[in-house]
Amino acid sequence: MKAIAVYEDGTEPVVIEKPRPEPEAGEALVRTLRVGVDGTDHEVIAGGHGGRPEGEDHIVLGHEAVGVVEEPNDTPFEVGDVVVPTVRRPPNGANEYFARGEPDMAPDGEYHERGIVGAHGFMAEYFTSPAEFLVEIPPELAEWGFLVEPASITEKALEHAFASRSAFHWEPDSALVLGNGSLGLLTVAMLDADLDRIYCLGRRERPDPTIDVIESLGATYVNSNDTSVPDVPDVHEPMDLVYEATGYAPHAFETIEALAPNGVAALLGVPGDWTFEVDGGRLHRELVLHNKALVGSVNSGYEHFEAAVESLSVLSEPFLSDLVTGVHPLESFEAAFVDDDTTIKTAVEFAAYEER
Repeated sequence: MKAIAVYEDGTEPVVIEKPRPEPEAGEALVRTLRVGVDGTDHEVIAGGHGGRPEGEDHIVLGHEAVGVVEEPNDTPFEVGDVVVPTVRRPPNGANEYFARGEPDMAPDGEYHERGIVGAHGFMAEYFTSPAEFLVEIPPELAEWGFLVEPASITEKALEHAFASRSAFHWEPDSALVLGNGSLGLLTVAMLDADLDRIYCLGRRERPDPTIDVIESLGATYVNSNDTSVPDVPDVHEPMDLVYEATGYAPHAFETIEALAPNGVAALLGVPGDWTFEVDGGRLHRELVLHNKALVGSVNSGYEHFEAAVESLSVLSEPFLSDLVTGVHPLESFEAAFVDDDTTIKTAVEFAAYEER
């Protein structure tokens, strides 16, 4: 079968031939439909994140996948079921985090992530997976199923943010999403059903397709070239919720100033090492005297995938079409990895969905 991989001494993804995997007991064989491309894939390609499976000189890319079950192999699935795989797997047998059903809370070294670190990904014509790591989705979502994984990241981050406020009555009305990439836009759309006022901050100037998407959702675009995060409360309003998806390290501290009293910020971006000065005493006072909170979140669990399926099912077709700017066949997969001002979200298509 064909797969898209990057070699240890390579700087670009390439198509390679690999044997079609054989499912073991408790595993299903899945025929891949589409696999999304995101910033993590680019980091893996550049060698700045993740790592190859032990003993391998390459890693098959892809962690945002959707496919159809080809061989159920005594799992609860049936041939033709549309499924989305979760990402984390136990590294060397189960550990306490996987035993509790909380692989997303495992620390470094206690997990592999398919297509990212320690395990081959889903960017191949077929993949196998234990049944407990496959989430069935409605056939009508087959076209967009590769968005379930990124949506699950937001589901987890929001769950943790709301849990941090669960000790008192908290009904947020406003939110600021930092980052107008595909994850930021998807989050704006997911928040739209529950919050009155949503803002999304980015660095792009008009005209720009991401700004068009933000405003089509009824949200307000905040240009960071004109308004910094700490200035948002003065220019717009203090925010009950901030969702950070930029990886810009200063934002972790600037969000404290953007929050309203009792507000919470969820941090998802992963910056590199970055040394800079902050007024630690003032920010500490803000957290304490105004009951503010910061929570970090990475990866997601099975229940977050299930919640993401529900959230994705109510998003409008026009929004999804605007968000996904390119679905490219395997023969021209390189186009899915091009990152320019017209690109929002791309995917590689291995097979078209045919309902059985």
